[in-house]
Amino acid sequence: MIAERNVVLHSWCVQADWDAPTIVGGRGAHFFDADGRAYLDMSSLAECSNLGHQHPAVVQAIREQAERLCFVTNAWGAAPRAELAQLLLEKSGFEGGRVYFTLGGADANEHAVKFARQASGLPDGMIVTRERSYHGASYAAMAWSGDARTSGRSEPFGSIKVPAPYAYRCPFGSATVEDCATRAVAAVAQALDDNAGRCAAVLMEAAAGTNGIVAPDNYWPALREVTRDHGVWLIADEVMSAFGRCGEWFAWQRYGEAGRPDLMTLAKGLTGAHLPLGAVVLGAHIAQRLEHEMLYTGLTYCGHPLACAAGLAAVRAYADEELIERSRRLGAHMFDALRAMQARVPGIGDVRGGAGLFAVIELVKHRATREPLAPWPQAPPVLQRLVARARDAGVSFATRGNLIILAPPLVIDENDLADALVLLERLLRELENP
Repeated sequence: MIAERNVVLHSWCVQADWDAPTIVGGRGAHFFDADGRAYLDMSSLAECSNLGHQHPAVVQAIREQAERLCFVTNAWGAAPRAELAQLLLEKSGFEGGRVYFTLGGADANEHAVKFARQASGLPDGMIVTRERSYHGASYAAMAWSGDARTSGRSEPFGSIKVPAPYAYRCPFGSATVEDCATRAVAAVAQALDDNAGRCAAVLMEAAAGTNGIVAPDNYWPALREVTRDHGVWLIADEVMSAFGRCGEWFAWQRYGEAGRPDLMTLAKGLTGAHLPLGAVVLGAHIAQRLEHEMLYTGLTYCGHPLACAAGLAAVRAYADEELIERSRRLGAHMFDALRAMQARVPGIGDVRGGAGLFAVIELVKHRATREPLAPWPQAPPVLQRLVARARDAGVSFATRGNLIILAPPLVIDENDLADALVLLERLLRELENP
């Protein structure tokens, strides 16, 4: 077998340090390596395999579409492209809007900003984003991200950063989570006031990503009100949070109409990661502004029929199998179990999430002082050992910095989920008592 580490460049790592098993298959919430070992996937890999691995309906749809038509440019029509766009507009309540298909999350965010700037009449309009956020790894998306890995690249791309509603370590020193959110929204309002007439959009993650920040409940509706009052478009980055991950089709729907953005970006769960596909969903009021103007953008594989067929099957699977509701129910159970675990394990400083099958554990040296295991975003060696021991036990956990990020497939067996949490507690206790 070819040694992949010798021939492939891998993302977000030192190449000499990359060393991972070769994965050859999967089923449900498990995937299998070339040595025949099975792993329970507790992160949906990159928070994208919401339907698990090799979902039969999606695989069948890909097979059938491949036999009919693999590719045609979007200068021509393609049935799965139109059907998927219509279904996304229906699920989001964006009837009368439009969908622009991309290849993934980063280019979805880039195109959302393009459309927001064009619709606002500000081709060089500023974009307000958050510190400790992540919107992709293209140059522009890195500039809009408040990510330690991509800092120092904002100026050429018109990004204004504001503090995040990180209630556990509130940048404003707030005593309550609600006040932290209120002050974080006020920072957005201040940025818009300071740059009046120059801002085209506010780009924010609707729930959370690998930054590990889960905004308090009062944050998103207040943010929507501020952007509306200032006449600035709100773009919801739903690349990770959509398709049941946070207990709704789209995370902003938790707040009803009070949370509806002007545009939203999708990827990951859109096909359950079976094929690469992203999308920008535009509200009718945005689409109307672009209706009679040249759209100066293009992607060769925009709305690729094979990927759209996978997306169509995936969206239907979420609905037919009632996976959105299942995520909400199992997510509540998982969150309760994690909070109970926190009471027993002193090294767990905070547990966040709970709206769906998504939760974040933040580990600390001392709960009273909230001293982190390592400065963000460094990976503490003890957490690296936990991941290795879990893998030896047949469970794959995702971590970043001091965080353990739990985002299992929505199809995970309830007993498997419970067993993985028991294993996690045992490993955390072993780290505290080596």
